[in-house]
Amino acid sequence: MSSKQKGILCLVTSSFCFALMNVFIRLAGDIPSIEKTFFRNFIAMIVAGVAIARAGQGFSFRKQDLGLLTLRSVCGTLGMLANFYAVDHMLLADATAIQKLVPFFTILSSLIILKERIKPWQSGLILLAFAASLLVVKPGFTPDLGPAIIQFFGALAAGFAYTYVRKLTQNGVSKPKIIFFFSAFSCIAVIPLIALDFVMPTWQQLAMLLCTGLAASGGQFAITYAYGFAPASQISIYDYSQILFSALFGLVFFGQLPDWLSWIGYGLLIACALANLILSSRPGKPAAPASPASKEASA
Repeated sequence: MSSKQKGILCLVTSSFCFALMNVFIRLAGDIPSIEKTFFRNFIAMIVAGVAIARAGQGFSFRKQDLGLLTLRSVCGTLGMLANFYAVDHMLLADATAIQKLVPFFTILSSLIILKERIKPWQSGLILLAFAASLLVVKPGFTPDLGPAIIQFFGALAAGFAYTYVRKLTQNGVSKPKIIFFFSAFSCIAVIPLIALDFVMPTWQQLAMLLCTGLAASGGQFAITYAYGFAPASQISIYDYSQILFSALFGLVFFGQLPDWLSWIGYGLLIACALANLILSSRPGKPAAPASPASKEASA
């Protein structure tokens, strides 16, 4: 498989895991969102730690990488907290629609940070995919713009976080180390917030929280590898596959049957992904030789 194909596969896998994570979050009941956030990252930290130990990489970090790791962690934590806040304080459809701006901000931040070029047809397909996602979620924006604004800047922060992931992998930082640093940073950051409103979960809720963390770990690993394998401008459109998985899980677990507008949206999303795959596979200019860092990032 090419690096791009690996990136697409990883991003679709990530979407599957994050859609499954949302199912477990809902099944966990009335546990505060901040506790769900902590479990999400605590399990991911353990999984990443095991991966690092098995690879014999050690838990030390190069001094020159700490700045980017911190920026990735700060942006990722802000994006995660904003998303949980928005889900708790506005319609889920509205929060989901705004969160789907992340691929736009990932491409924008890649242009700013990595100087990656965006082809006009790629921009057009991503805009069409975003329009299709609106058909699926059918947002009805509320007069209270506070949570919406927070979610908007959370999506912006998440877009920059994913770009920093690609920059770090290009610099030769292993993906498990990126995930471990981010997860540990996030856990420490939310501890004071948990102390303000801690709720003891039942055994059933604890099981759902653990499943949430495991699903999130799979999604986090997959998305970290995805943006390490390929530029955001080539693969970020496949992030919309999460809507398709969510529709399937909604039907299976909660008996939610999508309406005809949603099915039109699903068809447009699949068409956009297929068009992106065909157009990006056309012969072009020979690629420049890969740098040692990029080769290590794709390994």
